[in-house]
Amino acid sequence: MGKYVKTNGIRLHYIDHPGRGPVLILMPGLTANAHFFAGIVKAGLVPSLHMLALDLRGRGESDQPESGYSMADHAADVLGLMDQLGLDQVVLGGHSFGGLLTYYMAAHFPNRVSKCVVIDAPAEVDPTVLEQIKPSLARLEIVSPSWEDYLVWVKAMPYYTGWWDPTIEEFYRADVKVNPDGTIQARSRPQNIRAAVEGLLEINWPETVKKIHQPTILLRSVDPFGPPGYPPILPEDKAKKTMTYLSDGRLLEFAGNHITFLFGKTAKEITQAILSFVLENR
Repeated sequence: MGKYVKTNGIRLHYIDHPGRGPVLILMPGLTANAHFFAGIVKAGLVPSLHMLALDLRGRGESDQPESGYSMADHAADVLGLMDQLGLDQVVLGGHSFGGLLTYYMAAHFPNRVSKCVVIDAPAEVDPTVLEQIKPSLARLEIVSPSWEDYLVWVKAMPYYTGWWDPTIEEFYRADVKVNPDGTIQARSRPQNIRAAVEGLLEINWPETVKKIHQPTILLRSVDPFGPPGYPPILPEDKAKKTMTYLSDGRLLEFAGNHITFLFGKTAKEITQAILSFVLENR
């Protein structure tokens, strides 16, 4: 169920997936929204957990302020959400940018985070990763005459060659708005996403991750991502390097690329891994 809360001067949108277990907050990637986690929700993540999926500021149905896209700003939004909902401590996780935000919050607010679920986010951020996500960033500039045309463009992105899962359409439908003239375009404004990129590049990620003492799982996709010739978004050597920074980290690897591995058959495997980790020792 979609809900809103006032936090840190903005209105933040989140989807509440009720469950009987611990609260898990999941934060999406750089240009994504809360519906991105539909694949693992349908694979059975709830009701064993009570999951809250967020639209970070500037994305989805959350407010889009002109400024305030540093990691500290994003963290303040999430802390405000937790305070409003009376959540002293949660299991925190996220995909890509959301995974980096998980690292940041676990390091800086350790009393608010019990465990970390990091999905395809390295402890060393290489600026060249922007080339791998270039099609996703380009999507923000596209104005299509109809939803059908927009979806054709999306399916042609290199991430989806030879693959499509209808479940992912839930994410893309939630990601667009209808203009007064009937055309379709992404909700997120490119300038806000660029500001978020600038904010993440300001952080010394290895030193940040070294401060994390909470149990952490890092879920890695093993297939290439982006234009032809590019490696996985989290190459094996960088994943192993990330493990050396974590005092209590576990690395799990799954078939699929940075996006596709969260849907279909692999989503079931990832869901079981998350459940086993979160419910461990309870």
